[in-house]
Amino acid sequence: MTDEKPPTRQGALAWMPIVVMAVIAVVDVMAGPRIGLLPLVSLGPAFAGLVGGWRRTAMIGALALLLCVGLGVYNGLFVKPRGYTAMASVAGVTGVGIAAAVARSRREAELASVRSIAEVAQRVLLRPVPLTAGPVQAAVSYTSAVAEARIGGDLYEVVASPHGVRVIVGDVQGKGLAAVETAAVVLGAFREAAHDEPELVGLGERVERSVARELEDERFVTAILAEIRADREVVLLNYGHPAPMLVRRDGKADFPAPPSYALPLGLSAHGSDGPQPFRVPFAPGEQLLLYTDGVTEARDREGRFYPLGERTRLLDEPDAHRALEALREDLVRHAGGPPGDDAAMLLLRYHRHRDGAAPTG
Repeated sequence: MTDEKPPTRQGALAWMPIVVMAVIAVVDVMAGPRIGLLPLVSLGPAFAGLVGGWRRTAMIGALALLLCVGLGVYNGLFVKPRGYTAMASVAGVTGVGIAAAVARSRREAELASVRSIAEVAQRVLLRPVPLTAGPVQAAVSYTSAVAEARIGGDLYEVVASPHGVRVIVGDVQGKGLAAVETAAVVLGAFREAAHDEPELVGLGERVERSVARELEDERFVTAILAEIRADREVVLLNYGHPAPMLVRRDGKADFPAPPSYALPLGLSAHGSDGPQPFRVPFAPGEQLLLYTDGVTEARDREGRFYPLGERTRLLDEPDAHRALEALREDLVRHAGGPPGDDAAMLLLRYHRHRDGAAPTG
């Protein structure tokens, strides 16, 4: 997302210094020297310094000086100090405008560099999920609560490992750089352990240990881990995270809850037992949506939560990415803009979802 202004607005701002000086000149000619509008010509380079580069500001300043001289001669002001005072005012404002334009250009260059780094960080931290992994197709959506934000505390990953397709979706407590750092720790541990650990419980324990070493001040991460094999089941491991939505072939939605709830990642020091894995049937023609609480806790103007279970029809689109984009757009409409919290969604469906054919991978 960029902060570029719309073309029409850019054009209006670019012409504003010229228009201001033209209006001042016309009014000054019509009103005569008694009104004393000549110093207001300096508004031209002043506006130019706010919206243009230093070269344009200098050109507008030179034009303002010529206009000032012309009006001063026309009004006979150079027989008094008044005309020279007006020229000094225009020259001074032009100099300040050039300095402001140079400083703004430097800040914009620095901001562009920071955004470029943020984009690289996003590609490393939240890299694109594979289009297909084992027997499933995958699509992901991330909606930031902050319009200019690139990355935040929500995380997701899909890994095709020798032990099946392994997935994580999580939500880091807190905001800002600390949340991004924690998300990086979780994803790094998950990506490494997903290939090594034969059991999903062992994978979860590896991630838990990594998070417990890094987190401080009672910070935590809610997460759900999933493992999909070719046996038409999905194994789930829930660390205090919202239950996923399983959309059956008839369009009905189930939210499979764990047999017992466990603490989020990072709170193992409190002595609670870890989550117990549980199996849920997951066959061709069905879809599994994992998400963060920014989805279900998004409110409309009347304070109503987003009714995710009533929006399964939006996932009927054959293309998984378009289906998820339709759901994201509906979420934004419900919230009247970006939701109050980051909202990540990961959609998994078998190959040939529409006709329910057997998996091909």
